[in-house]
Amino acid sequence: MPSSARRSHPRRRTARTIDHVRQNLKLWERVGRSYERRHARVLGGRGAEAWGMWRTPERSLGLLGKVQGLDVLELGCGAARWSYALRDRGARPVGLDFSPTRLRQARASAGRRRAALPLVRANAERLPFRAGTFDLVFCDWGAMTFCDPAQTVPEVSRVLRSGGRFVFSNSSPFRSVAQDRRTDRLTARLRYPYFDLGRLEFHDEVNFQLPTGRWIDLFRAHGLAVERLVESRPSGSDRSGYLNPAEERWARRWPMEWIWQLRRD
Repeated sequence: MPSSARRSHPRRRTARTIDHVRQNLKLWERVGRSYERRHARVLGGRGAEAWGMWRTPERSLGLLGKVQGLDVLELGCGAARWSYALRDRGARPVGLDFSPTRLRQARASAGRRRAALPLVRANAERLPFRAGTFDLVFCDWGAMTFCDPAQTVPEVSRVLRSGGRFVFSNSSPFRSVAQDRRTDRLTARLRYPYFDLGRLEFHDEVNFQLPTGRWIDLFRAHGLAVERLVESRPSGSDRSGYLNPAEERWARRWPMEWIWQLRRD
């Protein structure tokens, strides 16, 4: 998203529309350390520049394009391994996360040989940047899972330069309508109405998902053209460090996640 347009004015937000921010922050402050311990190995090294639960390499998808010399924003950066890898390829990345725990991990992941990235603590629904700041905004299951797209999409559009790209992965609607939100288990049956997708309440977090047509309408309303939609599907030999065997079997039949590639007109 943007051009040199004026700052957008989000709709008036009630307590219900913002309580997900506090709830999700509480979740990540509680699980951030254990998440890092469990997944640091798969997210590091070659896995740094890779997408989603199957860590599909960016080099095989080419969704970000050439990043050398680009101003880049990562939404929900976590330990910021993606951003560090892009900086090694000549980009000028900024990592953004709302969790102090995750930002401490991002500083630590710089190691002894590299300077820390510019890191910003902020809510992706209210980006603290001027219009037209970035050439590329991306998110790998981060803020675009836990934030309201009615707020994040116009904000991304605003901070993107004309011609800039927005690339993000998150859950697919197939997963959202088949996942029992009480037990977190995936089933072979549709459990929830597709057309009612929006705010998804779990016992300790809030996610967001939309029907495909509503995503496209939202993008178009904010000057974003769809270039590509990747529906991830594992090969027979692929294994995920995020899924149990039953979930892996499910993901071989139906798309569990997708990746959008968009351009700011």
